[in-house]
This record gives sequence, structure tokens and C-alpha cells, in this order.
Amino acid sequence: MKFAKLFAGVSLCVAAQFSQAGVTIEHWQAPSGARVFFVENHTLPIVDVQLDFAAGTAYDPAGKSGLASLTRDLLDLGAGALDETQTASRLADLGASLGGGADMDRANVSLRTLSAADKLTPALAILRDVVSAPRFDAAVFEREQARTIAALKEALTRPETIAARAFWSAMYPQHPYGVQSSPESLTAITRTDLVAFHARHYGAARTTLTLVGDLTRARAEAIAAELTAALPSGSDVAPPPELAPAVGSERRIAHPAAQAHLLIGMAAVRRGDPDYFPLLVGNYTLGGGGFVSRLMKEVRDRRGYAYSVYSYFMPMQQPGPFNIGLQTKKAQAGAALKLTREVLAGFLAEGPSAEELQAAKLNLVGSFPLRLDSNRKILENVASIGFYKLPLDYLDRYAEKVEAVSADDVRAAFARHVQAGKLTTVVVGGE
Repeated sequence: MKFAKLFAGVSLCVAAQFSQAGVTIEHWQAPSGARVFFVENHTLPIVDVQLDFAAGTAYDPAGKSGLASLTRDLLDLGAGALDETQTASRLADLGASLGGGADMDRANVSLRTLSAADKLTPALAILRDVVSAPRFDAAVFEREQARTIAALKEALTRPETIAARAFWSAMYPQHPYGVQSSPESLTAITRTDLVAFHARHYGAARTTLTLVGDLTRARAEAIAAELTAALPSGSDVAPPPELAPAVGSERRIAHPAAQAHLLIGMAAVRRGDPDYFPLLVGNYTLGGGGFVSRLMKEVRDRRGYAYSVYSYFMPMQQPGPFNIGLQTKKAQAGAALKLTREVLAGFLAEGPSAEELQAAKLNLVGSFPLRLDSNRKILENVASIGFYKLPLDYLDRYAEKVEAVSADDVRAAFARHVQAGKLTTVVVGGE
């Protein structure tokens, strides 16, 4: 409780410091080969650490989808000399916490701890064992495997899950991004598979380590060397393959839910694409700006088809999706879909007005400091910069990049990345 109050009490100071001074990112390579990124900040007596591995779900082997996520889930359920109960108890005694997860590109493990030596040193020792010496206890594996299968079976009854899975499968046919886990693929996974996946994908040479907080550069270097020295040697694994050209499709899936779930989109933009900022600014006007967006004004305010409608770009290692989503009454699903397509077509043809462009820039630049108002948020941003090999001045130049976008830039970027004839549409529970 004292730790939480301390953090809450000084978070505004952190926000002020980083909004004024920017974020200075230091970078080097550890002796193990891991790439290290460090932000020194002594405002709080806290250290945040994150290790990212090229071990996301896109690396699941054929027939065993779900292996990457299950491997990540078991890392901190017993490691080194400690079983899962002892690990949790020891972290609680130290006032430290572990976090992380897996997406399509990467798996990560994070640690938050106080910077005092009597807390930091043992907490880092636990983190080192979690990433380098997970136990994968047989009983824990069987329990988590069964729990994951049961959770998936329950999720597969929900229209939003059905829609999302169908949407990704249709956007990424014959590509790892579109492959979905199933009860059958999860059942096929063995404990041996987890051990092998960890040995292959959690190697130091494929690791990005990010440290933020109350450390000196010398201490950060020592921690990086120690944390990554014991990681497995790993294997050379190819990144997710290039995508085939997009092909438009539409799929309707029956469901007894009262609301129809609509998703529209296509694979659009990868991390580091120079068009990202024009797409970001333009999308604020289209559907990313909440109540001021065109989709919200037309679909919700003027027609009452949906309580909420949104759009976003999600850049990934390979082109990630552009997505429009909404829920509406079954009887008006067709009309809502038609109107959504019309709004999108109008935006693709016209782009934002001068007023819309200025409003988007003001909001994106004005809200940006909130993305850096805590060590945790800085950690997440810097970890993404490191893993995706973005420029180290990415955060410093964010406002500049946004301000430089013109209406012509937005129209040209959307024309390159969003084509109406290549969109995937999924409707679950329509007429």
C-alpha cells in the first residue's frame, strides 16, 4: 500500500519531467548479444525492466497453435529453485511484481521493483530464473493447458470472439497472423514442446532488454549482462513471412445474439513505415477521435445505428490491420454496414478538412505527454522502439512528425494502404 501511494503521489512529477525534457534513450549490446535500451530516471525509487523475445504466436508450429502463449504463461509459474507458490510469495515479500504476455510478434516478461539494493537484487534474481530457467512443472502444465482449453471453448460461444477470429483469418489467409488456436491444437501440445520452444525462441541474440528508472548507466550495464547471460543459445528463426497481396472478402456468420458485430479492414501498415504518421493523423478524423470522428457523427449521432464505432491502425512486424468495428441491432446491420462503407469511401476521396486536420494534430500532440507520464508507460514505449528497431529519437520527434502532416499526405497514405475493393468484412449475427 505504501508503495502504491508513493507512486501515485509523484506520478505528476514524472509527467512534468518527461513532457519538458523528452526521453533520452541509451543503447548498447550486452556481452550475451542482447540489445539493451536504458532510460535513467531518479524521480522515483523504482526500476522497471522488460525483456522482449521474438516468440509471439506467429512462431507457433503447424498443428500446435497456442504454444507460444502457453509457454509464456508458464514462465513465471515456477522457475529455478522456486515453485509457483514460492515465486509469488517471494515477490510479494519484496513488493515486486511480474507482468507481460504474448502477441503475434513477441512475448515479453516485465518486472517492477523498488531500487533499494535489498529489494532490487533478489527481484532481479527471480526475473533471471523466470526467463532463463522456467520449470514447466508437469502438474502446472496440465492444469494451465486444461484451463486454457476451457477458456477458449467458452470464448468461442461469444459473438465478439467469433467475429475477431474470423476477421483475422480472412485478412491473413495462409499466413501465421491468421492462424487461430483451437481446443484440438492446444490438446496436441506437450510439456516437451514448451521446453523446446523456450530453448529455440528465448535466446539472448533474439532478446531486447529495456530498463527504466532509478539506475546509473554502470548499474544498468551490469544488470543487463547478468539477466541475459543465462538465456539459452537459441536458434536462427526467420521472421513472419511477407504477406500475399490483399484480396477483399465478406463473410456472414449466424449467431443468436441480439446485436450484430461488424468488422471491416485489411492488412495495412508495418512498424516503421513512413506513412504511419499521416495514417495516424487521418484516422483521428475518420474513427479514432471518439465523438468528433466522422464515423461516430454519422453512424451514431445522426443515424443511431450504434452506441460506439471506431477505427484504428495496428502496425506490426508485417503489415498490421486497419480496422473499423461496431455493434448494431440485427435488423439494421445491413444499413449500418452500407453507411460505414460510405463514410470510409468519402474519407478516402476527400481526406480531412483543414479544420479536422488541425483538430487531429492538436489532440494527438496535446495528449502525447500522457503516454509518458509514468515509468511503466515509458518502458512500454521504449520496449517497442527497441524490439521493432525504430529510431531512438522516435518519441522526441513524435510531435514534429504529427505537425508536419498535410491533408495531401493523409489522402496519399490512405490511398496506398486502404483500398475499398480489398477490404475484408465480417458480420456475426446479422439479418
